[in-house]
Amino acid sequence: MKKICVYCGSSSGKGDAYLSAADSLAQALVERELGLVYGGASIGVMGALAKAVMERGGEVIGIMPEALMSREIGSDHLTELQVVASMHERKAAMAEQSDGFIALPGGMGTFEELFEILTWAQLGFHNKPVGLLNINGYYDHLLRFLNHAVDEGLLRQQHRKLLRVSETTGDLLDSFLTEPAPLLDIWIEKKDQL
Repeated sequence: MKKICVYCGSSSGKGDAYLSAADSLAQALVERELGLVYGGASIGVMGALAKAVMERGGEVIGIMPEALMSREIGSDHLTELQVVASMHERKAAMAEQSDGFIALPGGMGTFEELFEILTWAQLGFHNKPVGLLNINGYYDHLLRFLNHAVDEGLLRQQHRKLLRVSETTGDLLDSFLTEPAPLLDIWIEKKDQL
């Protein structure tokens, strides 16, 4: 494992808990000699994370679509900034260059990226670990909803388990390094087909 993709917000959120979590994650990445792949912004939680990794001497690869360079304020203080044509190219490049995925607290973009990469794992397109850093219970309601989806028979337990959850950056990264993610090759059984 060499690089971790981190999905997070271009906003900082209320208070400083999410920025502190970004700093803690940066420290944990550098200590484990893991590079960061992220959305390329210099603002919000994204910017704080990248800056903290760079300040500690780590590797940071930012990937940003041309259309967002001015809105998200692309950072030029990275190991490498890749500018791509579209959001689809951004997400594909982030996935291809990463060995695991973590979501810090964020908004719609973070949710969308997290669920897309989980869907790709469910479909067997990759077997890279995916985790949530549940800072201050930010994702508690989402986790309850996922459990509800399992209870209702619309999400399989094996797919629910693809999402690792921790409140501690070190614990989550260590699980990535010691517990391989399963490769799923069948996501729908014949009895489920109409």
